[in-house]
Amino acid sequence: MKSSIRKCPKCGRYSLEPVCKECKCDTVTAHPPKYSPDDKYGKYRRISIQEEYGENGKYDNDKI
Repeated sequence: MKSSIRKCPKCGRYSLEPVCKECKCDTVTAHPPKYSPDDKYGKYRRISIQEEYGENGKYDNDKI
């Protein structure tokens, strides 16, 4: 059974509706995508993280 809970990216409220009642913003699914070992977009995600955070990625201890 697929869950239909959604989250507003603007105000952070959870809802079952496609549009937030508080701020009238479109809601998005509250769940991360399903993990797949055949991740088609993993390469691009890793390149993006490296460009944004540098060589050590998100876990650079100097930035914490």
